[in-house]
Amino acid sequence: MIVGLGNPGSEYARTRHNIGFMTIDILSRSLDIEVKKKKFGALFGVGLFSDKKLILLKPCQFMNRSGQVVATAAGFYKLDLKNLLIVTDDMALEPGVIRIRAAGSPGGHNGLADIISKLGTENINRLRIGIGQSGPVPAEQYVLSGPTETEKPLLQQAVEKAKEAVICWVDKGVDETMTRFNCCSKKQDED
Repeated sequence: MIVGLGNPGSEYARTRHNIGFMTIDILSRSLDIEVKKKKFGALFGVGLFSDKKLILLKPCQFMNRSGQVVATAAGFYKLDLKNLLIVTDDMALEPGVIRIRAAGSPGGHNGLADIISKLGTENINRLRIGIGQSGPVPAEQYVLSGPTETEKPLLQQAVEKAKEAVICWVDKGVDETMTRFNCCSKKQDED
């Protein structure tokens, strides 16, 4: 199950915080899996890829309340948590940088913190997409605003790279995906 984090509503559609939703959207098109069904408090779609059942999920709750949606869907499908990948934005990474990890703290991300709380473990695969630091702008205002013209191509490339990383994760597993996708940026390796 691939869960993209974001906030519901058209006013948030193109914000930095919705890059997880954007990744699900591009995966949906690329893998021909419609993400239109409503269940679990989410939009989701189910399909096959690499002989595996693949669930794409976009919680319809605000990001900091997405944990129950993920826990409910994971429980319904009796999902082993090693088969769960959360895709989210990350202010600690530069715009365009991606990083995948098999476990870890939420790193200040409220959506990831809620998922960890509801599932009762930090052993959750996550694909973080860098949106950069907020600087003097308050963090909440920064993540809920759209990227600058300079950032837009970097974030679009990151979403494409994230799509490829998700496909690699499904096909080859988390270790191979970390080897392939965590090596591409000096800043990324320092985290």
